[in-house]
Amino acid sequence: MAGKPKTPCPDDVHPRTAAVHHGTRRSQYGEMSEAIFMTQGFVYDSAEQAEARFLESGPDEFIYARYGNPTSRMFEDRMSALEGTEDAFATASGMAAVNGALFSICAPGDHVVAARALFGSCIYVLDLLAKFGVEVTYVDGTDLDQWAGAIRQGTRAVFFESVSNPGLEVTDIKAVAELAHAAGAMVVVDNVFATPVFSRAVELGADVVVYSATKHIDGGGRALAGVICGTRDFIRKTVEPYVKHTGGAISPFHSWIMLNGLTTMDLRVRAQADTADKVARAMQGNPHLSRVVYPGLADHPQHELAMRQMGAGGTMIALEVAGGKDDAFAALNRLRIVKISNNLGDAKSIVTHPATTTHQRLSDEAKATLGISPGLLRLSIGLEDPRDLIADLTQALAG
Repeated sequence: MAGKPKTPCPDDVHPRTAAVHHGTRRSQYGEMSEAIFMTQGFVYDSAEQAEARFLESGPDEFIYARYGNPTSRMFEDRMSALEGTEDAFATASGMAAVNGALFSICAPGDHVVAARALFGSCIYVLDLLAKFGVEVTYVDGTDLDQWAGAIRQGTRAVFFESVSNPGLEVTDIKAVAELAHAAGAMVVVDNVFATPVFSRAVELGADVVVYSATKHIDGGGRALAGVICGTRDFIRKTVEPYVKHTGGAISPFHSWIMLNGLTTMDLRVRAQADTADKVARAMQGNPHLSRVVYPGLADHPQHELAMRQMGAGGTMIALEVAGGKDDAFAALNRLRIVKISNNLGDAKSIVTHPATTTHQRLSDEAKATLGISPGLLRLSIGLEDPRDLIADLTQALAG
C-alpha cells in the first residue's frame, strides 16, 4: 500500500528541487522511481472502511481512478508545490483543465469576462458556457480600461492567457486581479506559455492556474495531460466533484510521464527560452519577415511587463512572413529541422500556421482583430542548437 514518504521534501527548497522530490509516495518496497499504480479501483479491509472512505477520504486513501490515484496524487502535489497553491487536480488534457476550471465555477446567469486573444479551443469552451446561460464579455487583454469597463459587481470570473496564443500578448495579471477581486470575481489564468518555470501568477493575484501539461511539463510530446491549481477548498469541493463525475481525470500512466517530465523541466525550459531569445534576435531585420514578435525583445509592446511577470521572454516566437499564406506555406515546406505540427513546448522545435490550423474556426474579422494574419507562424523553440535553428529558418525564408 502506498504511503507518505518517510523523509518528505522540505517546503523551503528551490523549485528545481521540488520538481524532483516533492510529493513522493513510496510503497512498502521502497522504490526510487515513482511507481505507476495501474488500477481502476482499490480494495477495502471491511465494509465499514468502504463506507467511511466514501463519506470522507484521507490524503492517502483512494476509491476509484476517476476520483484519484497514488501516482496522479504525486503529480498533483508536485504541481501545487511548484505553482505555490494549496492543492491541484490533474486532468486528461489541458482542455479538460480549462473546461473543469470554468464549468465548475459557473452557473446560468453568471458573468465571465475573458481576453479575446485565446487558443481556439478555449473560445469554444466559452461559447459552450454562453449556450448554457453564462454571459461572456470579451476584452482586449492588454487594455486595462476595457477590463475595468467590463468587470462589474457580480462578475463570477475573469479568464485569460498570461501570454496569448498565438500573438504573444502579455496580460497584466496583478492589475486585472485587483480589478476582479474588487468586484468579487475569481481570476483564472491559463499559464501554458509562461510555463511553471517562469510563473508568478499566484503571487500576482491569480486564484486558479491551469496548464496543458502536454506542453512544457511533459516536454517530449508523449502524452496528453492537464492540471488545475488552486486553494484546497476550491480544488476538493468545487473542481474534484465536477471532474470526477464528468470523466476528465488523468490516467496513472500519463501522471507518471508528467512526473518524469517535471524532473528536467526547469533545465529544459530555461535552455529553450535562451535559444528563443537568440533566434528572435537573429530573425529581426530578415527581409522576408514583416514582423517578429517575442516578449523578450525590447520592441514588444508589453516587454517591460513580461520581464516583471516572467523574468524571461519564454519559449515561443511569432513570425509574420511578408508574402502572406503562399510564402508562409512555401517556407514551412522548406524547413529541414523545425517540424510542422500543432503542439508546443516540445524538445523538438515546432512551427504552426494558426490561421489554417489552431484558429481556423475564427472568422476572418476575428483573426484580423487578433493579429492572426495569413502570414503568421507560431514557432515553439526546442532543445536544438540555436545556430542550427537560425540557419534552418533563414534558408527556408530565403528560398
